[in-house]
Amino acid sequence: MEEGKESASATVVLAFLTGAAIGAIAALVLAPQSGETTQRQVRGYAKKAGKGLRRAAGKAEGVWGDVIEQGREFLKDKQPILAEAFEAGRKAINRERDRATGKKRK
Repeated sequence: MEEGKESASATVVLAFLTGAAIGAIAALVLAPQSGETTQRQVRGYAKKAGKGLRRAAGKAEGVWGDVIEQGREFLKDKQPILAEAFEAGRKAINRERDRATGKKRK
């Protein structure tokens, strides 16, 4: 359950940063000021947004790695059960095919 919270937190941070960036750009475009001042502000906002995105990406990467590892552990634990189920399914298919064609296997 903890992974879901981390993933949700990363999503919220990413959404917040995206909204902040869009709002900042809109404010800069609509505000009457010199081009040089606007450029400095855009650079400052871009640096802040970049740092936030890197943090969010790092969290997301960690969560994704945990999910992959859990999947691997699950498959490792369940491999004998899955192999047995596949073998039973193969035998059932062969048995039904033989029954339908009238063949008998030894």
